[in-house]
Amino acid sequence: MTLIPIAFGIAAMLATMAGGLIALRLQHRIGLVLGVTAGIVLGVALFDLVPEAIELGNGHWPARSLMAFTAAGIGGYMLLDRMLAGIPRAARSWRGDLGPAMLCLHSLMDGIGIGLAFQIDTAAGWMIALAVLTHDVADGVNTVSLSLAARSEKAARRWLILNGVAPMLGVLLGLAIVIPASMLAPLMALFAGIFLYIGACELVPRSRALDPRLRTSIASVTGILLMLGITHFAH
Repeated sequence: MTLIPIAFGIAAMLATMAGGLIALRLQHRIGLVLGVTAGIVLGVALFDLVPEAIELGNGHWPARSLMAFTAAGIGGYMLLDRMLAGIPRAARSWRGDLGPAMLCLHSLMDGIGIGLAFQIDTAAGWMIALAVLTHDVADGVNTVSLSLAARSEKAARRWLILNGVAPMLGVLLGLAIVIPASMLAPLMALFAGIFLYIGACELVPRSRALDPRLRTSIASVTGILLMLGITHFAH
């Protein structure tokens, strides 16, 4: 029984790595890639994380409370980003790694969700694992794109490896530890707020600065619609 979630963890790792490698090959068109990435990140927040938080919180957390966690994610990430911007050399070091680190934490939570779901119910485990797999390629693209925009190709490759390992590590943690199911909903809502800030306030402006033509905006809308389709299929 343990082998099934571990197999999903390996599949998630491979899917994330594949997405990142695609982004690395297309880095000469980083403006367009960032445009698509912005839409994908916003789509993940709006169509995956927020609905999942509300579904997981049913009976434990009112929707209004979960939206407060989403707002806390936006405000908390913004304050942290602004604080790091005021620290000497932070823009070239910690601040440039903040976005990719949040994406890695999200991948870790995905893996933990798979492990916990298989502990509770096999059918639920399959459902969550398949939903995670549907956007893991996008996670790899997002991690590399954000790191390329803020740092370098070397940093992007390093974060891609970390993000690839994260879901597998999360699965192992989810199988080994017990996290109250009621706490998963606010965590998902918090990540939704972080992703909304990254997409709207970091990736959209960066993509437009690199390529101010209409095609980057179309790319962002395409990314949003892509995640709408993927999450609709997954659920």
